[in-house]
Amino acid sequence: MQADKRLIVALDVNDMNKVCEIVEALGEWVAFYKVGMELYYSVGVTVINYLKSMGKEVFLDLKLHDIPNTVAHAAGILTGLGVSMLTLHTGGGPAMMRAAAMAVAEKAAELGIPRPKLIGVTVLTSINENEWTALGHKTPVADQVVHLAKLAQGAGMDGVVASPREAALIRRACGDNLLVVTPGIRPVGANQDDQNRIATPAAALAAGATHLVIGRPITAAPNIAEAARKVIREMAESGLKF
Repeated sequence: MQADKRLIVALDVNDMNKVCEIVEALGEWVAFYKVGMELYYSVGVTVINYLKSMGKEVFLDLKLHDIPNTVAHAAGILTGLGVSMLTLHTGGGPAMMRAAAMAVAEKAAELGIPRPKLIGVTVLTSINENEWTALGHKTPVADQVVHLAKLAQGAGMDGVVASPREAALIRRACGDNLLVVTPGIRPVGANQDDQNRIATPAAALAAGATHLVIGRPITAAPNIAEAARKVIREMAESGLKF
């Protein structure tokens, strides 16, 4: 076995010592890491530079959400960090997503670097139907996720973040050219934690996911390298290569 770039390990910590401990323990088994708000707001670009120095790819999950001009400028600045993926909220609307896509393409061309994939966040995987209804929504979560995925695709996004439960619906609605990044992945036998719309690695891939984001089931395991190898084995045994 070797690293599978469909696996993205979430570094949901807030200091560089812990980051280094995780990355060094996982070694060559993991090639792609997610940097979210907690870590980025704690240590900033230091973690991006460290991961790149280790030959790793970075999924920068800051979920940009503001007026089009602000998000476009922010996305352009973040492009300069050399990350592979960058998230923004689809709820910001088509104009915001289009502005971000244009800014990212222009900045990457200006710097002569690969353009990061823009990934639109649909509905957070921690939200269940009861919370969704409490927010005042009348349509089911799945219907809204598909609607937002279609908006994102039309606005020039490269993919979306959605739960494994909606991956198949997105794939049917949007075809094969849209990345589907799925958090809420729990290997066989793992705890659910605070996620609600979850699936195993094999089930998520079968539904049409292109990337699996996994945090605590790997990083909080007694032997994190073995936990990562177990996930990679599950992915390989599924026989699915999207």
